[in-house]
Amino acid sequence: MNVRAGPRACPTGRRQPMNSKKSEYVLGIWDGHDAGAALLCGNRIVFAVNEERLSRRKLEAGFPRLSIRAALDYAGIRPADINEVALSTSDPAKTLTRLVPRLKEEYYLIRRRKKVPGRLDPLKKRFKYRFTERGPNFLSTALSRHYIRRQMRNLGFFNYHLTLVDHHLGHAWAAACCSGFDRCMVITLDGVGDGLCGSIYQFGAGRLLPVKKNTARVSPGIFFEHVTNLMNMRELEDEGKVMALANYAYPVADRDNPLMNLIRVQGLDFVSPFNSVAMHREMKKILWRFPSEQFAYMAQRVLEKNVRQLVENAIARTGEKRVALAGGVFSNIKLNMKIAKLPDIRDVYVFPHMGDGGLAAGSAMAVNNDRLKVSRYKIKNLYLGPDYSTASIEKILTQYDFRYQRLDNPGAEAARLILNNEIILWFRGRMELGPRALGNRSILARPDSLEIRDRLNLVLKKRVWYQPFCPSLLIEDAPFLLNTNGQDLSLNRFMTTGFRVSQKFRDLMQGVMNVDGTCRPQFVADENPAYRELLLGIKNKFGRGVILNTSFNIHGEPIVGSPEQALDMLARTGLRYLFMEDFLVENNAV
Repeated sequence: MNVRAGPRACPTGRRQPMNSKKSEYVLGIWDGHDAGAALLCGNRIVFAVNEERLSRRKLEAGFPRLSIRAALDYAGIRPADINEVALSTSDPAKTLTRLVPRLKEEYYLIRRRKKVPGRLDPLKKRFKYRFTERGPNFLSTALSRHYIRRQMRNLGFFNYHLTLVDHHLGHAWAAACCSGFDRCMVITLDGVGDGLCGSIYQFGAGRLLPVKKNTARVSPGIFFEHVTNLMNMRELEDEGKVMALANYAYPVADRDNPLMNLIRVQGLDFVSPFNSVAMHREMKKILWRFPSEQFAYMAQRVLEKNVRQLVENAIARTGEKRVALAGGVFSNIKLNMKIAKLPDIRDVYVFPHMGDGGLAAGSAMAVNNDRLKVSRYKIKNLYLGPDYSTASIEKILTQYDFRYQRLDNPGAEAARLILNNEIILWFRGRMELGPRALGNRSILARPDSLEIRDRLNLVLKKRVWYQPFCPSLLIEDAPFLLNTNGQDLSLNRFMTTGFRVSQKFRDLMQGVMNVDGTCRPQFVADENPAYRELLLGIKNKFGRGVILNTSFNIHGEPIVGSPEQALDMLARTGLRYLFMEDFLVENNAV
């Protein structure tokens, strides 16, 4: 017999729960592509992490056991302290992969090029695209509930309320609640989820009012997924490469772009003469006629034109001037930059973990609003994952042969080394949530060196040559370094949109700038004192605080999560310096 302990209210700090009559904890779970968990308490995100950082499998697609345990451990609570659990997506396709997990695993391995496709895989793929277009029904919902309750029992969860949250509603709540807007229009777009490729809502007075639901039968996300796959890249992972390669093509006029005939916007709908399978066949024919970079350009143009048109039509329908965006389509920063320039838009906010990896948080927010009427979260930073104490890091360091010393001002020393043309590894504080390194799990270098950029790309990160790196810069320097056009920079501080680099500073930022003169910046205010100190050290030399910042990993691997993984990468990359908290670790072999 299981006895439920007295519920606990939100902790005032880490691992300091307090007794209360009513627990306010909500646990959000996502067990699909880029699985993860998020723990909310009141209007705070207490903890959030994606399973890949713990399982060490890039974009993990299994049930997030490790993430759930990490969330409970961080908050210092037990399963019995959770009253509300939110799970996203219950369509038949998702339910089938829950009941038969080898289907999900096989697709994961083939998609990530870990397994050679079999003879029947083309048929399976065609079935997948048509089957995923189906929305939830009574049976799929009941079976998903049964599955999740069985998984939760294995983790010690018994007495809790389970809510299945619609896929796009989860995206929408994440965007609305974290935007800071009192009212706005919310647009979600991705490949497919619960039978939809997107949705449009009006947000106000703490509520989401539906305006439009876009069927998955014609999906801009699937369109771009097809492009990625046909170019022999990994769908659901390498769409950013398509966007980057598009910059190296000669422009093609819309009237001469055959991809324009495959998908278009009509009112608030996406329409096409082809279903998803037939669209793939037509795109394959078109690719045969064009070089890869030209094909990427044409696809990027189709996406930008159609999504902008949808946003314009939605503004005309709703009258809203502020827009909040979520869903994997909005990971395309060139698209987001074009949306921000629409004349009828006052402000645009992009939820930082816009893809499916953000559904754990979004689903929890949906339940938190329904149960406790919470509709706003102030996200000062995205440092929401695990961390390690200074004592634990020093204990780990004693087990390695690396030299190390403790510094009074690691930021200043890191700036000095970077200005001496060193590439450094930077591991500090809580791990970032989402796809971007934001100054706690980062590789850092000068922003003005093409030689260092190329060395990072080809030797250390092992990425394709045309992918640009991103800058972190002091938010007060952004209006000088970038053409910000009066945008409220506080809305999109975490590398969610693009900006054009000011002509005056293109030499300074040539290592973090795309070939078209744009970049994807992180704006640093006072949320990360050590990182800010580093940028101020760079500013003393260059007059502006800007640095090359890329994720602390080798391409194809998850960002490092633990001190041991950071030390392993120090050895594997042949770099000399690693900063961990206040310790400077030196690779003796370099």
